[in-house]
Amino acid sequence: MRYTPRDISPILLKAARSFPAVVLTGPRRAGKTMLLRKLFPKASYTLMEDPDVIARVRADPHGFLDGLKLPAVLDEVQNVPEIFSYVRSRIDKNPRRTGQWFLSGSQDAPLMQGVTESMAGRAAMLQLYPLSITESPKVDLFLGGYPEAVARPSGASLWFSSYVQTYLERDVRAVTNVRDLASYRRFMAMLATRHGQLLNRTDLAAPLGVSVPTINQWLNVLETTQQILLVPPFHGHLGKRLVKSPKVYFMDSGLACHLLGIASRAELARSPFLGALFEGFVASEVVKRQVNKGMRRELYHYRDEHGLEVDFIVPGKGGGLLLLECKATRTPVPSMASPLMRVRDVLSEKKHEIKRPTDLAIVYRPAAPKPSVSLGKSVKAMDLATWLNKAK
Repeated sequence: MRYTPRDISPILLKAARSFPAVVLTGPRRAGKTMLLRKLFPKASYTLMEDPDVIARVRADPHGFLDGLKLPAVLDEVQNVPEIFSYVRSRIDKNPRRTGQWFLSGSQDAPLMQGVTESMAGRAAMLQLYPLSITESPKVDLFLGGYPEAVARPSGASLWFSSYVQTYLERDVRAVTNVRDLASYRRFMAMLATRHGQLLNRTDLAAPLGVSVPTINQWLNVLETTQQILLVPPFHGHLGKRLVKSPKVYFMDSGLACHLLGIASRAELARSPFLGALFEGFVASEVVKRQVNKGMRRELYHYRDEHGLEVDFIVPGKGGGLLLLECKATRTPVPSMASPLMRVRDVLSEKKHEIKRPTDLAIVYRPAAPKPSVSLGKSVKAMDLATWLNKAK
C-alpha cells in the first residue's frame, strides 16, 4: 500500500526534536506504524505483539533494551506496559538526547496510564486518527478514512468485517473482560443506530438485556480504543438551561456505515441515517484537524430545554467561538441559518460573559466543491473541504 503523507507529520517531527520519546496512540490500523517508519527510516523496529518478544521483554527487560539499535520504534507497546519504567531510566541517563524512542499503541487509556506514571515530562504524546479529507481525496462519507479501506474500495466491506472481528478479539479483550463478544458486537450495531443522538444509556441497555453499568463499561471500551467520539454539551456560564448529555458518534463513518448495513453509496443516499452520518463525519474531521495540529481536542454541541440547537461549537482564536451546522443537502437555503443566528444572539448577551461568536458556518454536501454561499448576515455555506482549508 502506498504511503499517504499525514498532516500530523510536522508536529511529529517537531516533537522528535524536542523530546527523548514520542508516544503515538490511535485506533488500530489508522497508519501509526507506516507513519513512524516513513518519517524515521533509520530507526529500528520491534512489534510488541509477538509472543516471543513479549516473553523476552518480561524475562530480561534490560537485555532486550540493550539489544536495540537507537533510535527505536516499539509498536503496540501497550502489551508490555512495564517497559516504560526501563525506558525512562535510560532516558534519564542522557535526557538531552532527543528523538530516541518512538512508542505506539492502539489503546489510549492503558498506554497513557503508563506514560503518566513513568515518563511524564520525557515524552510527547500525540494521536493519529484515520485519514482526513485534507490528506486524501479518496476519503469520503461512505468509505471513511481507514487507509486500507480507502486504498481498496472494492474490498472495503470485507476489510471492515475483518476489522471488527480483530478489534473484538484483540482490543476489547485486552481492555476489559467482556465475556460475551456476540452481545458486544450487537451493542456496537445498536450504538451505530444512535449515531449523532444524545447518549441515553438506559435506552441502550434495555434491548440488550444488560445493566446500565455494563453499557457504561462497554462505552468506555469504545472510547478507550478511540472508536467513538463523545461530544459534550457547551455550558459556558449559561446556568442550567442546557441539555447535559453528550452526543455520540463513531469516529469513522465507513465503520458506522458497515455497522448499519449500508453496502453502497446509493444505499447511503437513501438512508435515514444520512444526515447523522454526515454530522459525525464533520465532527471527526474537526477533531482530526485539531489533533493533527497538536491542539487540544475541543468540540461541543449546543441544545437548550426549548429545543434550540446547533450541531457544534468549536473554540476559536482569541477566545471566540465558531458555530457550525452540518447539512447533508446539496442545496443550502437561508432558513438553515436561523438556528445559528439565534444561538449567536443567546451567547452574545452580556450577562453570560461569553466571548462573542466570531464565525457562523453551514457545511453541506455539494456534488463538487463550490464557492461559499451567503445565507444571511455573516453566515456562509460551504463544502467541508473548503471550510477546513479556510479554518486552517
